[in-house]
Amino acid sequence: MPPPTRVPLSVLDTGPVERGETPGRALARTISLARQADRLGLARFWVAEHHGAPNIATSSPAVLLAAIGAATRRIRLGSGGVMLPNHPPFTVAEQFGTLDALHPGRIDLGIGRAPGTDPRTAAALRRLPVDRFPEELADLLGFLGGGFPAGHPFEEVTAVPGRRLGAGAVWLLGTNTASARTAARLGLPFAYAHHLKPGSARAAFDAYRGEFRPSAHLAEPHTMLSVQVVCADDDAQAARLCDPLELCMLRARSAPIAPYPSAEEARAHRWTAQEREWADQHQAAQAVGSPESVGQRLAELLVDTEADELMMVSMLTDTAAKLRSLLLVRQVLSRPAHEWF
Repeated sequence: MPPPTRVPLSVLDTGPVERGETPGRALARTISLARQADRLGLARFWVAEHHGAPNIATSSPAVLLAAIGAATRRIRLGSGGVMLPNHPPFTVAEQFGTLDALHPGRIDLGIGRAPGTDPRTAAALRRLPVDRFPEELADLLGFLGGGFPAGHPFEEVTAVPGRRLGAGAVWLLGTNTASARTAARLGLPFAYAHHLKPGSARAAFDAYRGEFRPSAHLAEPHTMLSVQVVCADDDAQAARLCDPLELCMLRARSAPIAPYPSAEEARAHRWTAQEREWADQHQAAQAVGSPESVGQRLAELLVDTEADELMMVSMLTDTAAKLRSLLLVRQVLSRPAHEWF
């Protein structure tokens, strides 16, 4: 089966911070990338919540999305995601209700349940010792316009601003079938993070589609696949662009997380055979290479998962290379499916 000919293309960014630069510089780069995605006609631009990581600047999605909204015109903006157990549901409803009031019809709220950080930082964020995610998600949906049953403690509590974001605007994110089934039961769109856990998207999507219940949010199941994508003129160049990310991940296995090394630092690193093999395997699971290689890999993933939308993730700190990658992928996906590779 060929991949679909028209797959909505979006971007997920984490504001990657390179060694020696400020988070402000990284966030300026994120806003610039959002402007470019808006000009190119992409569907969505999301930012991810992480905490306590010196190499990631997007700790406050709602604050950053307000700035991105002011810098863009039409692209949908959202969180990929807000880690709900880190926040009171009422606060999340107010924040994203405010964003929707500022940028009507353009706001997505992607929800996750992972901490997005280490245990100590999670405790500082008020993350609860008991997993109350199902109850907190239900509260959030209630505050966003779903309401509460009679006798509920929050029956007369209203989040202002906090009106319904619109059909399909609240997403559930995940990397397993449990999250997929929760999205299906609630009738929410579901996004699978292949860039974090490759290989299990099809099982999660099958569970989601098989158990989906129509709701006020969504009449039919709707899926999105996020993939690490780095596209360059040839495979070797794309692999070199990924080396700072791979080196950062390797070092984080035995030392505290640090900002991303520069391209020069990655080139100077003396890779062992084991390290090189690990990096190559990590890249092979994603979509890294020339336009033809990336097109083939994305086609494989879309055929396998039957995802309705595709979201690109790139941890590059090189602004020009990141934009070039985005342009090349857009060109590939704008061609008929049989010409992707």
